[in-house]
Amino acid sequence: MTVHNGGCHCGNIRLSFSTALDPAGLEIRACQCSFCTRRGSRAAADPNGRLSISVEDRARLQVYRFGLRTADYLVCRDCGVYIAAIAGEGDDARAIVIVNALDDRELFSREPIAVRFDAETREQRLARRRSTWMPAEIRDL
Repeated sequence: MTVHNGGCHCGNIRLSFSTALDPAGLEIRACQCSFCTRRGSRAAADPNGRLSISVEDRARLQVYRFGLRTADYLVCRDCGVYIAAIAGEGDDARAIVIVNALDDRELFSREPIAVRFDAETREQRLARRRSTWMPAEIRDL
């Protein structure tokens, strides 16, 4: 496994994305929802990888839910960087990482695939995330 580190601009939130996949070949998704398009989001996940999110001050972590309310979108309250989305809790937590928040983001060079999930039901969305997102944890520093 290779670890790709990153985080928000001010350093309150740190990321460690572990994957055995080559970042240049990893599928990058550009969600077309209004939240993601306004942020120029490029998301990635490796179902066999892992995302660890470390937070120095939880009061500075903005958790936003919208639409079907099936995931938490994580944004730093201070610097405004969108770093990840996470669904589920504990051992069932699954996530995507926002490639733009990684320190070595230039290695993730594959052209993003535009995706739309508006037609999914709540159950379909949860099932897709369980199968395509990666295991994740959020912990305090």
